[in-house]
Amino acid sequence: MTGKISSTRKDRSAPRWRGLIAAAVVIAVGWGGMVYAANNSVQGATKKDELGFDGDAPTAILIEASSGSVLFEKNADELRAPSSMMKLMTAEVVFHALKQGDIKLADEYRVSEYAWRKGGAPAGGSTMFAAIHSKISVDDLLHGALIQSGNDACIVLAEGLAGNEDSFAQMMTKRARELGLTRSTFANSNGLPNPGNKMTVRELATLARYVIQTYPDFYKIFGEREFTWNKIRQPNRNPLLTSLDGADGLKTGYTKEGGYGMVGSAVQNGIRLIVVINGLDDPEDRASEAKKMLEWGFKNFEVRTLFAADQTVGYAKVFGGESRSVQLASHEPIKVMVQKNGTDKLIARVVYNGPVRAPFESGQQVGVVKVWRGTNIAVEAPVYTAEAVSKGSTMRRAFDGVSELVIGMFRAGAEKL
Repeated sequence: MTGKISSTRKDRSAPRWRGLIAAAVVIAVGWGGMVYAANNSVQGATKKDELGFDGDAPTAILIEASSGSVLFEKNADELRAPSSMMKLMTAEVVFHALKQGDIKLADEYRVSEYAWRKGGAPAGGSTMFAAIHSKISVDDLLHGALIQSGNDACIVLAEGLAGNEDSFAQMMTKRARELGLTRSTFANSNGLPNPGNKMTVRELATLARYVIQTYPDFYKIFGEREFTWNKIRQPNRNPLLTSLDGADGLKTGYTKEGGYGMVGSAVQNGIRLIVVINGLDDPEDRASEAKKMLEWGFKNFEVRTLFAADQTVGYAKVFGGESRSVQLASHEPIKVMVQKNGTDKLIARVVYNGPVRAPFESGQQVGVVKVWRGTNIAVEAPVYTAEAVSKGSTMRRAFDGVSELVIGMFRAGAEKL
């Protein structure tokens, strides 16, 4: 496989380094082979009829869990009320605390009057029927929150970990930022109506993927079919568990503001897909839409490897080094879901901040490779220097410095025009 890489530049603040795009690396044409090409533009939006699918949900996304490859999206970055789907963030905060050893599953938290009135039986919403002033283990509270969607269970967990719900909501937002969820905001622990509760379906899918991959033992709770507490047996509220082979999670949600939504996941033939939809008007439509999207994904897509581990995917310009450029590669195979029948037009770009100042060692992350399907990013993966580059001679460093100064002046002049 051969090809060439060209690049474009964007000015950065001082010092005068450039944000470079080492041009389009790949256009995949069919799958009898792969065509390498240099191309600096994303060509052709993916049309509805090219995908053969157009979801009814106002906002939706379908991804493959292993690679994060996006199969379908619709208004995926629109902020909406996540309703009870927000309990995934509550669960992640608790899972993280358990993994860090800050708390234990056997720890018990007291059911306050506030938790009982706001989220328990008197509130009339989804509840695990936690008795006021009783003590319940973290393990049972997680089951009540994730199987029965208990609002009371979430409040008890929040008060147990942070003292009160407001402090716990701040923990949720902080933790979301640590996970790369840059737009999600939280005002309570359970998704009950509040203007401060906002998430996109893309960030819900990212969160679901993280939970599945990071906490496989805790994730099993999402697939349990029922849970009994206070002598009251309640089935899991996720309709996919009984309607789709391989379904094992995650959460449904509904508020008047957000509509009906769902985060669902299933595994078939070794492939796990995650679907998130939100904003529907009917719970039956929610169930059928999620199932339809997952079935469409399993039927029409398969995993293909674009780049093997440590295969060169592009080049970065080097500043002040003995070499003028450095090869870039990914430590892990870069995979993407492609349609089984038909041709996907994929364009990959290596995006990095540069030039990369020498000296540096092999294995230094300098950017990412982004793979587009039409106008949507199908997958994104970090890229690293594939070799070490030593500091160049004084003459080389001086020449590079002058070159960067001239390019910066030229760019500044062009922007004024």
